[in-house]
Amino acid sequence: MENKLIPKEAWGTRLGLILAMAGNAVGLGNFLRFPVQAVQNGGGSFMIPYLVCFLLMGIPLLLIEWSSGRFGGKFNNHSTPYIMDGMGKARIWKYVGVFGIFTNIAVAAYYTYIESWSLVYVLHSVWGTFEGMTQSEIANFFTSYVDVFTTSTGIPFEAVFFYVLVLVLNIFILSKGLGGIEKVAKIGMPLLILFGMILAIRGLTLGESGKSELFPEANAWDGLNFLWTPQFDSLTNPKVWLAAAGQIFFTLSVGMGTIQCYAAYIKANEDIALNAVSAGFMNEFVEVVLGSSIVIPIAAGYLGLDWVLENAGFGMAFQTMPFLFQQWGEIAAAFSGVLWFGLLFFAGITSSLAMGTPWMGFMIDEFGWGNTKGAWSFGAMALIMGLPTVLLYQYGVFDEYDYWAGTVSLVVFALLEAVLFSWVFGINKGWNEINEGSDIKIPQVYKFIIKYITPLLLLMVFLSALITPFQNEWAENISSVMNGGNWVLDNSSLIKNISNYGLNEELNTAVNETEKDFLERKKFYINLARILLISLFGFICFLVYLSNQKRIKEGRKNYE
Repeated sequence: MENKLIPKEAWGTRLGLILAMAGNAVGLGNFLRFPVQAVQNGGGSFMIPYLVCFLLMGIPLLLIEWSSGRFGGKFNNHSTPYIMDGMGKARIWKYVGVFGIFTNIAVAAYYTYIESWSLVYVLHSVWGTFEGMTQSEIANFFTSYVDVFTTSTGIPFEAVFFYVLVLVLNIFILSKGLGGIEKVAKIGMPLLILFGMILAIRGLTLGESGKSELFPEANAWDGLNFLWTPQFDSLTNPKVWLAAAGQIFFTLSVGMGTIQCYAAYIKANEDIALNAVSAGFMNEFVEVVLGSSIVIPIAAGYLGLDWVLENAGFGMAFQTMPFLFQQWGEIAAAFSGVLWFGLLFFAGITSSLAMGTPWMGFMIDEFGWGNTKGAWSFGAMALIMGLPTVLLYQYGVFDEYDYWAGTVSLVVFALLEAVLFSWVFGINKGWNEINEGSDIKIPQVYKFIIKYITPLLLLMVFLSALITPFQNEWAENISSVMNGGNWVLDNSSLIKNISNYGLNEELNTAVNETEKDFLERKKFYINLARILLISLFGFICFLVYLSNQKRIKEGRKNYE
């Protein structure tokens, strides 16, 4: 019998829903991770696998998560444990759904720290802090900022203060419910796109005007040509395919549980097919068109393509861009700094707000909490989990959270939900759910893709992360095994990572006591981070167990 409880909330408008969904997907990865991944994987060599993965893995996962969420919402289930429990009768599925709450809390814990960087850099751009600084001085500014105990930025524990401030801002907006998220999305997404377009136009028109005596060959168009010149050798390079598949997870926010929870609040006959495709392609426009037209062209325009190829990394946004903006003059530098870091802030907050909804939906549904209590409890857990990433950033806690919660957890959850949707819930039933109320017709071929191709690709991504070969040399290792040799694992593989193999190697080769002491501390804090993550997952499992006992006692059912 269907649960007849009346939903407490719903999206105000379809535009607000699409913008909120797009805001969930459009995040820091669009502007920071995508261009770096493209550069590190051959530019044009990366784009073909990336677009193929978007069509074969990204779009199917969007359709799966939108339709699963709406299906759960029909029975007033607004959190992944009971959305998944309603699609598969085995008890295990509700605990698989724990990933959809766990991942969001763990990622929000460190993601809001990056948001705080963006806000701080907006303020420092306005104050003119970077004026007259060399590139190395600006790079050192960032290093000093994240080292909270020895900061030389002039404000004691500045990083902690702004981290807490940004987290409180997220909590306040979340406490207003879906209406608060929708308002931020309607303001933040248009501003994000506007800021991005202004900076992209500057990147596209820079040409050779930024070259100097140190970089006489600098040309912004070299960066664009590198990114967009197809190189078909990528089709036979497993490393590039894995990088492209990984980027799809980051860019679309699939495998997290946020899409299901957003979709659980839409109407039963809402066109989720059009919504999923619209949100997906809006994200791709922001990433592929705007994301590729800012950092790489501007950096190539001043420092040359060779410098970009050698130094491309996440830190370019904070350690290089303020220096490049200084070349445009004092006023233009401040204006561009506000645009760039403001863009990153809006991209971040529209994503982090989505991360609070799975926990809030769960606590509201199962324990009768209100939005305010749900938001503040989410913030409290994010703070407890997140402070170690701020205070112990130099010891790798931040990266450890990102690896296990922001990478491994996403792939595992996406694989399991794809199997549940196609093979347990049933592809025929799932396909009908996708197309219910649809104004557009999804090509029939996607029924086959969702059932076979997408789960297979996800399994390959997981296994590839599990047994990543030494230095990502897939061809050499495959050839070695075929000739009776060994498969040599890279330290980045999941198998070696979980045992701290690489860190232990560094400890064994430490040249002095100072280095050894640092590495021992790093190993201790990394293991502490893992204990915190495991404890969080176990705590949520316990809450799901309690809520299930409560449902049994009340006679509530999760499905028909």
